[in-house]
Amino acid sequence: MNCKICNLKTKNIFTAKILNKYHVKYYYCNHCGFLQTEEPYWIEESYEESINISDTGIMQRNIHLSKISCLLIYFLFDKSKKFVDFAGGYGIFTRLMRDMGFDFYWQDKFSVNSVARGFEYDQDNTKDAVELLTSFETFEHFDQPIAEIENMLKISRNILFSTNLLPDDLPQPDDWWYYGLEHGQHISFYSKTTLKYIAKKYNLNLYTNNFSLHLLTDKKINRLYFKLILISNWFGLSYLIEKTLNSRTVDDMTQFKNNES
Repeated sequence: MNCKICNLKTKNIFTAKILNKYHVKYYYCNHCGFLQTEEPYWIEESYEESINISDTGIMQRNIHLSKISCLLIYFLFDKSKKFVDFAGGYGIFTRLMRDMGFDFYWQDKFSVNSVARGFEYDQDNTKDAVELLTSFETFEHFDQPIAEIENMLKISRNILFSTNLLPDDLPQPDDWWYYGLEHGQHISFYSKTTLKYIAKKYNLNLYTNNFSLHLLTDKKINRLYFKLILISNWFGLSYLIEKTLNSRTVDDMTQFKNNES
């Protein structure tokens, strides 16, 4: 089986039991450090619900990522521009970012927009440039990661995303929760080497916390500065920044009420 990132030959390194019934082979690429499952024939069953039942951290994760995104946008990007949350699920993150004051829009081909209705991103009919695209806890779900990344790059050359990096010592199936064997939705796993390969392929710069949060961008950023921005979240700096922004919560409500009248 060829690697879905660099297209070189992979090696079957182990088999794991997915959804408590399917014995699935995993293939590792020694060239770019990418790990993938065999072709995911079980995937439709995994997505009977777009958000799996074991994802109890969905709210806490969205709140946490909204604080970090607020900091990165405020210090590194033009906060007055348009932003898109790619594969945004129920719209929780989009709504949180609009509540802070950022002009965020939702995009997802496979989920219902329950929380950020009215702010769907229409790529074909949008002329405004998108300053930054966010995509959290999505990369591990991609069956065709290169195609998905290229779709993102058509929207913006700045991509902030999260996915847990493979540990240096590749864990066995029962030793790493992020394989997600109980739900079967995680089928692509990236190492830092993988992300460096992707950045080089598209002539982008990579900045990462070396664990779960990553930025691909045209911008050249001082790596210490990037690290300090992330650290500042521990001290609640995002709360102070929010005080300087104009929340869109009431304005959004007023807009919809006026449209109905």
